[in-house]
Amino acid sequence: MIAMKTTTWIWLGVLAVAFGVYGVATRVNLNVRHRPGDVLDRLDGVAIHYNGGIHMTHGRHLAPDGYNLGIRYQCVEFVKRYYYERHGHRMPDAYGHAKDFFDASLADGQWNARRGMAQYVNGGTTRPATGDLIVFRPWLFNRYGHVAIVASVSNDSLEIAQQNPGPWGKTRAVYPLTVKDNCWFVEHRRVPGWLRLPPTPDSPGEQPTP
Repeated sequence: MIAMKTTTWIWLGVLAVAFGVYGVATRVNLNVRHRPGDVLDRLDGVAIHYNGGIHMTHGRHLAPDGYNLGIRYQCVEFVKRYYYERHGHRMPDAYGHAKDFFDASLADGQWNARRGMAQYVNGGTTRPATGDLIVFRPWLFNRYGHVAIVASVSNDSLEIAQQNPGPWGKTRAVYPLTVKDNCWFVEHRRVPGWLRLPPTPDSPGEQPTP
């Protein structure tokens, strides 16, 4: 019994040290090839910046009109800046972590009033489209979740463009896309769904009902 308790305490100590090291490592820039703020990529002309450690912060980014774009170089800042610069879209709720962008209480296709976008569930009948905002749930090493923009879609895959994937992460990532019984699945267990701007006069399609 004493040996079991000792082993338990040792493992708890190891875990505490591991989380401590992780906490420090995610708040410093470990990749000396880049400095925070470096432009790594662009999507439709909108810059994707390097952040450093995923929990590094570099001050709040406000648009010229005072609209809150988010903490500089974080994933949320990129997606909000993308919609603001490319579409002039201002989210009614200008705050929140990445995980807050998907409202699990909404049915598939309902209007997400906080974001001013229609929301679709992963595994629903609406295929993801280029320009959608895709959401990733939190996990053990990132309790805030993640958001990105769908850069392209094919019959069997989906490419995202993202900011702040980590010091050595890629700005682009590709995930399998499957369809079964007319339902579309992004094959990633932490994707609850995606959000979409309503159509404009220049983009055909029915506008979701707010």
